[in-house]
Amino acid sequence: MTDAKAVVERLQSEAVQTVDVRFTDLRGGWQHLGLAARSVTPELLEQGVMFDGSAIAGWRDVSQSDMLLRPDLDTAVLDPFSAQPCLILICNVAEPSTGLGYERCPRSVAERAEAHLVASGLADSAQIAPQAEFFLFDDVRFASAVQEAFWRVDAEEGPYNSGTRYEAGNRGHRPQSGAPLAVPPVDQGADLRAEMVSVLASMGLDALLQHHDTAPSQHELSLGFGGLRTSADRLQIYKYVVHNVASSYGKTATFMPKPMAFQPGSGLQIQQALWHGDKPLFAGQGYADLSEACLHYIGGILHHARALNALTNPTTNSYRRLVQGGGAPRQLAYAALNRSAAVRLPFAARPEHKRVEVRFADPAANPYLAFAALLMAGLDGIRRRLDPGEAIDRNLYDLPPDDLDDLPTVCATLSEALDALDRDRAFLTEDEVFTDDLIDAYIALKRQEIEAVDGVPHPVEFELYYSI
Repeated sequence: MTDAKAVVERLQSEAVQTVDVRFTDLRGGWQHLGLAARSVTPELLEQGVMFDGSAIAGWRDVSQSDMLLRPDLDTAVLDPFSAQPCLILICNVAEPSTGLGYERCPRSVAERAEAHLVASGLADSAQIAPQAEFFLFDDVRFASAVQEAFWRVDAEEGPYNSGTRYEAGNRGHRPQSGAPLAVPPVDQGADLRAEMVSVLASMGLDALLQHHDTAPSQHELSLGFGGLRTSADRLQIYKYVVHNVASSYGKTATFMPKPMAFQPGSGLQIQQALWHGDKPLFAGQGYADLSEACLHYIGGILHHARALNALTNPTTNSYRRLVQGGGAPRQLAYAALNRSAAVRLPFAARPEHKRVEVRFADPAANPYLAFAALLMAGLDGIRRRLDPGEAIDRNLYDLPPDDLDDLPTVCATLSEALDALDRDRAFLTEDEVFTDDLIDAYIALKRQEIEAVDGVPHPVEFELYYSI
């Protein structure tokens, strides 16, 4: 573990000007405070930094606003985008009176989930590998006012621009939906993604794979496995890098689940595996060479999936992706290799590569909460020996309606998901990993978002009802 004195020595040796202490709010956004490097001492790093918790939505009232940022010194990394040398430290939020993790701090939830896993005796390590998709646009405009509401996105590579006149001429090479792996010049984002991979590597992250994705303007970088909390940290860095590299190229990136109509949305594939020491616990003699524990883990995820939706699909926009025919898994089924199932079992030739991939999540999710919740659901499945049922090896996107009627599905709306979370929360509150206070605050915050969306007319409503 890195000690405080070593961090301060690094500030001096690398001429760091600013120490940026960063933490994650309830919605999953990164927040920060900048400290003058000359003011940072070992004592400050050990004791923490006070800040105003009432400034963060869903946290403290102004009457009890003092909170403490506790830096995790092992996360120290130079910011590649700052004008002057800046060192980033990822923090937990703590109660100043006790020093204990604040119950609504997402990173503290992830810590408690990892501690609960060890205490359960079922495993001692949860390994997570996230794959987040995103869109790149050249221009984004939107407004919501008393007399109008609209959105418009534009990217030069979009096939809808095949007839657009450009000053330098229209090159014509554009990716079509359903052909994600074309080479340049059809894939116009290859150099930009390569730059993202290079920047991630400079920050200690290995992006194992990068490619254009299914929709025009859609892209993906895949991160390798790490511990639950570490993988959540990495996903926050990943988003930060994607946004800033895109900006440096004069573009804008979004992890919004469904920013375009009639095109696939962006998913967050979350691969998971449990280990005990150097023994992989998901390998066995069952279906697809899985262990009994792995099948029960899947059973827990499927059993609690509708409550999980509130955390893995946390926006109203998330459910515009999770519609029939939307290209995202809706049916709560599992199968080997099958990308149309909510839970996929990727091909693995070796026992140590056996893993479970949840495919209904999206990148709007708070990674600390989503990863922790999936782990808690899986552990509940193992403890209760929940049966995932028979695997379904068919293309679930093409099943006839009569067959679909027999399969449970993810939630249809955020409101439905919040109701499910409210009813089915006991698996999360085991060992106070999540607390009722946190869940109640999260539900209240998300219901405010629903009210904001519900109060505005939709353009399609004008098409349907204006002449009624």
